[in-house]
Amino acid sequence: MKNIGAFFDIDGTIYRDSLMVEHFKKLIKYEIVDQKAWVAHARDTFLDWDKRQANYDDYLDEICDLYVKSLQNVDKSGIDFTSDQVIALKSERVYKYTHSRIKWHLENGHKVIFISGSPSFLVEKMAKKYNATDYAGSEYIFEDGKFNGTVIPMWDSKSKNIAIDKFVEKYDIDLSQSYAYGDTNGDISMLKRVGHPVAINPTNELVNHIIQNDDLKEKAEIIVERKDIIYSLDCNVKRFEIGL
Repeated sequence: MKNIGAFFDIDGTIYRDSLMVEHFKKLIKYEIVDQKAWVAHARDTFLDWDKRQANYDDYLDEICDLYVKSLQNVDKSGIDFTSDQVIALKSERVYKYTHSRIKWHLENGHKVIFISGSPSFLVEKMAKKYNATDYAGSEYIFEDGKFNGTVIPMWDSKSKNIAIDKFVEKYDIDLSQSYAYGDTNGDISMLKRVGHPVAINPTNELVNHIIQNDDLKEKAEIIVERKDIIYSLDCNVKRFEIGL
């Protein structure tokens, strides 16, 4: 009998924010990277998003570009130290819904796999903390103990699709019986390929993608978690409006 997989995005799906952003803040706090870069290039974008005046995906793209540039030639020991700080201090800042789902999947013998655009050195630690079966993250390449500026991404839909293929083969997974959890368009390939797709606190772009795809609309569940209440929305209701 084939195995059942449960594929989880991390940022915005398990974790309430972005592991990469938290790591960026720690790098600044310990003066490993220059705070001027954040103030000059990212602060306004962050504030616009925080006021819901900007697109979340655009915000993360800009922060990611700045993060990669700021990390160039940074020693791996400093990156490892600040990564440990992020996991020790922030890793329990997760959604109740996905935390409970991880536990449920593990209790039922499913293969729990974290697939995230955050750096693999953070994803690995997060996967270990929550007893995930395996993980995939963006690979940051180091030479002579320093980051050389090269990243093999895992934040786009195509990359996550390739990762799923590898995990399906590695663990003999039946995708038709499997689950996927995501919050942005970067997770769309995961959601399309499984029998039980779940969008948690999805972006406007992802919701639009779901309701415009008949197959995905038929089987997808949308979960919204606010404060201590979890809402489940039906994509097949006669009227499903997005926006304000």
